[in-house]
Amino acid sequence: MYKKQMIAQKFLCLAAVIVSAISFLYSLGLMTDLYDSLYTTMRNPNDISQTSVPGSQIYYYMQEFDNMLLLCSIGMILLAVLLYITNTHVRRRYYIGNFFSTGAFTVASIALSIFAHNYIATYKAWYLTNLDFAALKEFSEMWGTLYTESTFWFDAHYVVYGLMLLVSVLLVANAVWKVNLMKDEAKLVEEGRRAEA
Repeated sequence: MYKKQMIAQKFLCLAAVIVSAISFLYSLGLMTDLYDSLYTTMRNPNDISQTSVPGSQIYYYMQEFDNMLLLCSIGMILLAVLLYITNTHVRRRYYIGNFFSTGAFTVASIALSIFAHNYIATYKAWYLTNLDFAALKEFSEMWGTLYTESTFWFDAHYVVYGLMLLVSVLLVANAVWKVNLMKDEAKLVEEGRRAEA
């Protein structure tokens, strides 16, 4: 049973690094379509009220959030690496450091997922209701810029942070499995000692 659990914990530690890296890449890509389609509509970046397309200010409104998302994603990568630093991927018996790194990654994953979802859902709603798509289409035809009504980058967060939450749940389940195996092993050792006595 330990062999299966050890394989699972190696896989989950790697999965934690991968989903954290995906979150990082997502934070880099989130503003791609907005930049390509809305940045040039601003006639005066120092005064965002001066725009050729009403509602294009969302590109500027999202900047601070996107920077925070990027920093949080870097933090998630560091927490995923902490799983390796504490040898969570190979340790037969868990110690306090292993439980700490697992718990820290899980709590941070939940917090980041809630944070990202709340902001992205709000920005998506603002984008769909306040951006003048007719004016954007006219602007893009005139200047040859990107025109899109796609909400792909907004919607992709469901997959990105859904995966992160799934990995977190599995890390916790793995830790519970490990504790049960450690208890069973301790019980067998104790029974062996009694049999020898």
